Amino acid sequence: MSRTTQLCIIVTALCSLLSGITREQYRTWNTPVKPFRIIGNVYYVGASDLTSFLITSSQGHILLDGGLPETATQIERNVAALGFRMKDVKILLNSHAHFDHAGGLAKLKYVSGARMVASREDAPALISGDKDDFAWPGTVDFPAVHVDQVVGDGETIRMGETAITAHITSGHTKGCTTWTVPVNNGGRMYHVVFVCSTTAPGYQLIGNRRYPNIVADYQQTFRTLRALPCDVFLASHGSFFDLKEKYQAFERGQKPNPFIDPNGYRRFIDRSEHDFRQRLSEQTAKQTGS
Repeated sequence: MSRTTQLCIIVTALCSLLSGITREQYRTWNTPVKPFRIIGNVYYVGASDLTSFLITSSQGHILLDGGLPETATQIERNVAALGFRMKDVKILLNSHAHFDHAGGLAKLKYVSGARMVASREDAPALISGDKDDFAWPGTVDFPAVHVDQVVGDGETIRMGETAITAHITSGHTKGCTTWTVPVNNGGRMYHVVFVCSTTAPGYQLIGNRRYPNIVADYQQTFRTLRALPCDVFLASHGSFFDLKEKYQAFERGQKPNPFIDPNGYRRFIDRSEHDFRQRLSEQTAKQTGS
């Protein structure tokens, strides 16, 4: 049995245990989809639910997230299908250091020669292949990737005329990073937000010795997300921002662009915070016996 096969079996079992996802549902996360231009210089190059985004510039391109190890090949094909070259990708970014978003980064860095940029808090997990995860240490590791540059909250990475800013939205991982970029489309500027993740799948929120500040970090994350201006709502999972439905509407020529969805962004935050507070309340009640 290959290491990739073993990893898939472990991941499937873990996902089923933590969030009720069946093996068939898990496979649909990585189904190939047609790449397309979302808005301005932002393109979709990921799989059906494991997202990856290409942000282009005249001096080189930025690629955000690498999916699973096997998703990297899909991403390469998608970049080429849009008429771009992997060798022109100069910067790799990551939303967070989990197997389903960082697994393909090592290969993508190898084929592109790009500089890997990550949050200071998640960089150690990327470098180690996530062998010391606070929730699942040594369970769902991925190919390690060298980090060339670390960034903190509010720092901006520039490539040509493109400037993308890191916002540390901790909780899902300690260095979970929401990225924002202003995009010109038809002479109008749009605020694009790439949300990291706000879920707490199976996490111990009360008395977590490996992550004592987890509750405070989630609470700060919701405040941070609410403060960000957002016209175009994107995220690390397509299901977070209704990728499938919006793409279908986009293909039908729906106007305005369905990915321009500030109301959907606010609804996502409201729903996420409600789910988090409910989980916190349940664990608190269990802890106190009430």
